[in-house]
Order: sequence, then structure tokens, then C-alpha cells
Amino acid sequence: MKKVLVVYSSLNQADGNSTKIAQTYLSALKASQSVTVTERDLVEMSLPHLSAKEMQAWSVAASQRNADQQALAAMSDTLVAEVQAADEIILAVPMYNFGIPSLLKAWLDRIARAGVTFRYTENGPVGLLEEKTVTVLAARGGMYAGTDKDRQSAYLQHFFSFIGIDDVRMVYAEGLAMGDTAARQGFDHANAKIIELTA
Repeated sequence: MKKVLVVYSSLNQADGNSTKIAQTYLSALKASQSVTVTERDLVEMSLPHLSAKEMQAWSVAASQRNADQQALAAMSDTLVAEVQAADEIILAVPMYNFGIPSLLKAWLDRIARAGVTFRYTENGPVGLLEEKTVTVLAARGGMYAGTDKDRQSAYLQHFFSFIGIDDVRMVYAEGLAMGDTAARQGFDHANAKIIELTA
């Protein structure tokens, strides 16, 4: 059975366009495949920005961590374990000020762990997560895909390649704030891509 991890990062949660698109994708996936799903709402968990103290806790062997270090490391350990267990990672990603939500950045910061999800070698970093797929459901108010203003796509593709995942699929719903016609076209475009990916 395929294991799927869904990560939501919209401040509007269930009302967010990226969340709605991700739910559409997830429904189509469930209809075509046998899956088990783990869902993470980063707003609901109030994921804080990464601190130096938390990052330092990772470098201490688990058996040697004090109580504070255990508590600090537990968050990243849990999030990393979810990613390691997943066959497919689905990201619901709104565009905020031309970038990804800071909550999603905080999540990414906790799954990029030297010696855990990547390692350094004499030839550079090597990703340790393989044979996984990432599907990004990107909701945007304007039109950005394929332009130099789309800083999300290249960043996410590079990040996941860094930890060993080269199969990153992008699904765009764009023009959602450009009037009803453009919004309908944006959702139609996303839905067509979802059908293609889940057929």
C-alpha cells in the first residue's frame, strides 16, 4: 500500500486554494490507488521558526540528550520520520510575496538534517532519501509559472533534489485573483494536470 504524506501550509487552512487543490488531488489519488495518508497542517501545529538551540540539539546523540534537548529534537525527529516513511509527499503551497509560506520553510528546515536526510562527501552533498515522489500543488493569485518571478518552483525542486528526491511534480492553479474567468481557467488547468498524474 502506498504511503502518502500531505503537508498543508495555507494560513487560510481549509479555505485556502492550495488546500482545496491538494484535497482534489488526494481524492483522485485515493480513487485510483490504495493509499494510507498522514496529514500535517503547519498552521494547526503552530510550527515555530528554527532556533539555534533546537538545531544544536540534533548534533547530540539521542542517548545523551538532556530533557530540554530531547523535547527540542523530538519535533524534527517526528517530521523527518514522516518523510522517510512516505512514498509520496504532497505539498499544498500558496504563494506569499513571491515565495513559499514561512511555515513551510520552517518545515523544510527541520527535514534537511546532515547525516539523516543528506550527508556531505568529498564530492559535495549527497541526498539520502530516494525512490520518493513530491507533488506540489501551487496556488497563485497571478501568473508566474515559467517566468523569473516564480521563485517557488526552482527552490522546491532544488531543495528536494538536495535530500535525494529528484521526482518533483508541479501542479499550478494560477490567476486566482484575476477575476472569475481567470480563476476558473486556473482551477481547470490544475484539475487537468491532477487527472493526468493520477490516471
